[in-house]
Amino acid sequence: MFEALMRGESAVRDVFPELPRPAAAATAEFDESRWFTRLQLAGVDRVSQLAVGAADLALKDASLARDALDPLRTGIYAGCGMGGGGALETAYVAGARNGRVPPLTIPAFMPNAPASHVAMRFGVKGPVLTYSIACASSAIAISEAAKAVKAGDVDVAIAGGSEALIVPGVIMAWQAMQTLAVFAPGQAATCVRPFALDRSGFALGEGAAFLVLESAERARSRGARLYAELAGWGSSCDATHLTKPDAAGQQRAIVAALEMAGLSPREVGYCNAHGTATSIGDAIECEALRMAWQDDLDRLRVSSTKSMHGHLLGATGALEAAISVLALHRRQIPPNANCGVVDPQCRLNLVLSPGETAGDLNAAISSSFAFGGTNSVLAFRRI
Repeated sequence: MFEALMRGESAVRDVFPELPRPAAAATAEFDESRWFTRLQLAGVDRVSQLAVGAADLALKDASLARDALDPLRTGIYAGCGMGGGGALETAYVAGARNGRVPPLTIPAFMPNAPASHVAMRFGVKGPVLTYSIACASSAIAISEAAKAVKAGDVDVAIAGGSEALIVPGVIMAWQAMQTLAVFAPGQAATCVRPFALDRSGFALGEGAAFLVLESAERARSRGARLYAELAGWGSSCDATHLTKPDAAGQQRAIVAALEMAGLSPREVGYCNAHGTATSIGDAIECEALRMAWQDDLDRLRVSSTKSMHGHLLGATGALEAAISVLALHRRQIPPNANCGVVDPQCRLNLVLSPGETAGDLNAAISSSFAFGGTNSVLAFRRI
């Protein structure tokens, strides 16, 4: 996926042509048969299927097989904003048609189902926790996992998030909020334009991403491949409005993450921005970055990869954290795609061209700012 992002390729496409208004979303190519038999799939929503697949790939990449995990010293920290949207949609349609709702609808829908399925798949018997904090869910999950590792509560934390909400009812609900991008026929792929003058909103995305967190000493002792250090994290609440963000609140989370990491703003070379391409949200995020970076803002390269993978809501923080880690590891920065004319209110050092290398990149942040006013920022340092 990272290579596709570096090329500026969009996963956003037209969906549900039967809806009254045009809709676009980024859907994941996923073969559930790699992880589930047909019998196992009963009552397992796509959101949990994606979580199991992503967690399995993360553990394999970390060279941690199930029998290498101490079940009592391993924890799962997962973000999920809304749970099994497919299970709910199926229940509503079936109930309206014939009055028969699938009996496993509730366990398929519940937001903690993804974490529970990951725990069952890998025999994890330590803390298995779910964080449902809208768009900050999985970023907060990662920071809570890091706290647990740092405190010695667990040796290994499987941390991330999953979301699968590409169903007609959810799409229409977000359209009613007027937050989704509008586009002309055939223009879905480029409809998400963060920080652009003509931006009109985001497209929903689906998927899952998990990171494996452990102490540097433990990872080195077992010869694990190290991608980056999670050096700091910060969280805050705006406490001003349920849906309108606040620059001061975002700044507090940014500053807290940098202070914990021992990083000055000028040492951070890349920000994977929240960048939802909404009129108000992008402008406020730019203001928060200006407040935090001040005279050094031009040194910070910025992009919102939601322009290509859409907004995964509860899983977006984990996905963008993984992208930030790979950007550091490879010293490559994915572009802020589809941005033709930059909004004068969003004068940032935006990465507008695909394939940008960054030989001097040593630290990065990933920002997640949620409905409800919760802000979460993760700071990474290159190893």
